[in-house]
Amino acid sequence: MRRFWKSVGLEQGTYGYGIRLDGRALKTPMRNELYLPTKGLADAVVAEWEGVAEEIVPAAMPMTGFANAAIDHVAPDRAAFAASIAAYAESDAFCYRAEPDEPLAPKQAEIWGPWLEWAQGRYDVSFRIVHGVLHQPQPEATLEKLRAAVLARGTFELAAMAKLAHLAGSLVAVLAIVERAGTPAALWEAVCLEELWQEQNWGADYWAQKNRSDREAEFLHAAHFLELLRI
Repeated sequence: MRRFWKSVGLEQGTYGYGIRLDGRALKTPMRNELYLPTKGLADAVVAEWEGVAEEIVPAAMPMTGFANAAIDHVAPDRAAFAASIAAYAESDAFCYRAEPDEPLAPKQAEIWGPWLEWAQGRYDVSFRIVHGVLHQPQPEATLEKLRAAVLARGTFELAAMAKLAHLAGSLVAVLAIVERAGTPAALWEAVCLEELWQEQNWGADYWAQKNRSDREAEFLHAAHFLELLRI
């Protein structure tokens, strides 16, 4: 779609800040009115729409995309959406390690262990460490508490958390970002531990690096969206 508007504005209303293109309300893909719960996020979305030159490029408008997802996909059934995120706890990447005698195992324990310890203290849970790739269930009490922790987050938070969980494969990593227990950059490095280990030992591949760079950009956009919900 080509740019058809000249001005972008904000209008504060009952549900937050609405975006106005030449005075008309901006709608989501499902024709709901787009609104933003904080001024910081609203300003970021305005900047994305003001930055459109000729053609709308959704990939260049991540804050708008997360807001659309929150309104169109999360809000209609928050509980089901939260459950899909909480499901990552059942096979959290930080719990799956190389065999103890493999060189990677100590590094996994060093990098991933502290994040699991943080989650254990924060949510009063325990984790089962799995060596190998075969699935083993986590304690049901742990899953219940983590489900509750996810369900307690807001509609807009859940939209970004879904992207983070998909990219990280770790609910612990997502919750650490939400709770500001670590920086997004540090969590991304932890998430990519195995890829970085392979590169260090076997050399880098251009396409693998590009893929990781693209995923990192998406990860950091989602984390930034969460920060904008605070201001």
